[in-house]
Amino acid sequence: MSQLNPTLITFIFYIIAMVGIGLYAYKATTDFSDYILGGRSLGSVVTALSAGASDMSGWLLMGLPGAIYLSGLSEAWIAIGLIIGAWLNWLLVAGRLRVHTEVQNNALTLPDYFTSRFGDRKRVLRIISAVVILIFFAIYCASGMVAGARLFESLFGWNYTTALWIGAIATISYVCIGGFLAISWTDTFQAGLMIFALLLAPIMTYIAIGENAQQVTTVIESVRPLANNLFSDLSIVAILSSMAWGLGYFGQPHILVRFMAADSVKSIPAARRIGMTWMILCLAGAVAVGYLGIAYFNIHPEHAAIATANPETVFMELTKILFNPWITGVVLAAILAAVMSTLSCQLLVCSSALTEDLYKSFLRKNASQKELVWVGRFMVLAIAVLAIGLASNPDSKVLGLVAYAWAGFGAAFGPLIILSLFWKRMTLNGAIVGIIVGAVTVILWKNTMASTGLYEIIPGFIFSFISIIVVSLLEKAPSPEVIQRFEQADELYKKEMAELKK
Repeated sequence: MSQLNPTLITFIFYIIAMVGIGLYAYKATTDFSDYILGGRSLGSVVTALSAGASDMSGWLLMGLPGAIYLSGLSEAWIAIGLIIGAWLNWLLVAGRLRVHTEVQNNALTLPDYFTSRFGDRKRVLRIISAVVILIFFAIYCASGMVAGARLFESLFGWNYTTALWIGAIATISYVCIGGFLAISWTDTFQAGLMIFALLLAPIMTYIAIGENAQQVTTVIESVRPLANNLFSDLSIVAILSSMAWGLGYFGQPHILVRFMAADSVKSIPAARRIGMTWMILCLAGAVAVGYLGIAYFNIHPEHAAIATANPETVFMELTKILFNPWITGVVLAAILAAVMSTLSCQLLVCSSALTEDLYKSFLRKNASQKELVWVGRFMVLAIAVLAIGLASNPDSKVLGLVAYAWAGFGAAFGPLIILSLFWKRMTLNGAIVGIIVGAVTVILWKNTMASTGLYEIIPGFIFSFISIIVVSLLEKAPSPEVIQRFEQADELYKKEMAELKK
């Protein structure tokens, strides 16, 4: 039996388990609310871990360890920014969004929430926000499929097309069958697998370094003199650009939808503690893998060729070298878990945008719940086929556009979400202009000002925020009905939080 066979067997069992969870969730899905939001029934643990797993894609186990391995601790600023951004998102947005979306006609999607929040009778905001979601998530989904295909290609030697279809079909199966509940339950399992791998891998690497473990920093400095310097030769702009990734959290639909699905606003504080603990441990583990990898491959240069050629493989290479093949399968399945958990949620958010915000709103206003569920499943397949088409060329620039999409969502939706939850004076036209200014600024800055080194989410977020405030103040206040719904939600949130503190 070849060494990879146990790993392949482990992967097959893992995929079967995920599809099995989808079949189980199918029985619990009775209407469209269940399919795209789980009937708002998620407890603290599932809310926290599913939000974390859907957030952290293959970047956590491949991109971040690879960046640390290549450049040292100076690459950790992105992780620091993400931790700060995620914590503020849990603190400022999560509970309020859970309450506001329920008060705003039990909104099931972000465009649905925006429509009710601002009294958008012409549904212009619904269309614009749904289109932004579809464009950016098509890119996101494609990048996830490429990452999954690369994993199968690297581990099992499959050709790219075969690897792409196997990974895509596995994810599509449980999303299409079980909907949001399947995604949330599988994400919770996948989050456990990810933290297991990211805590075990650096411990095993440290042990494998052996007698040199006490001189790790010295060994690393001999290879990369600046690797231990958090600031290295970084400019203020470079540090701010890395930390600015944290701004993106306020506008990511696949993360925000987890807050909307919590069973109660009272579950949010516990979910925040669980989610942030998970996130900090996972990011610390990813940084440690890359950092200790520098020392290990310096001491064992005979194993260093693949990781040196492609730093993003450092986690996979250490795992294959240090673990029993059966354990290797379990640990490397964490990469597949990271890819599948993010991809699955993105597919469902796209499906809900097409079904709830376009199909139901413009084509079939009186569609039955059963019809909407099946249309939602069909839309998952349609988006998946589009994403597979975009991902079919392994040399395409899709993966390079992930940062683009993160910035686009963060700038287009972030200021809109924050102000919609805190400022009752915000107007419909302010919201429309804010989305457009945020998205357009990101695109223009990326294509004309990239040489400045400033991550495009920073100007996009700032200009969107300012434009919303300016436009809202230049026109008359929202209708009494709009303000009344905002005040009702705000009072309900404060009441529930006060009860929680008793």
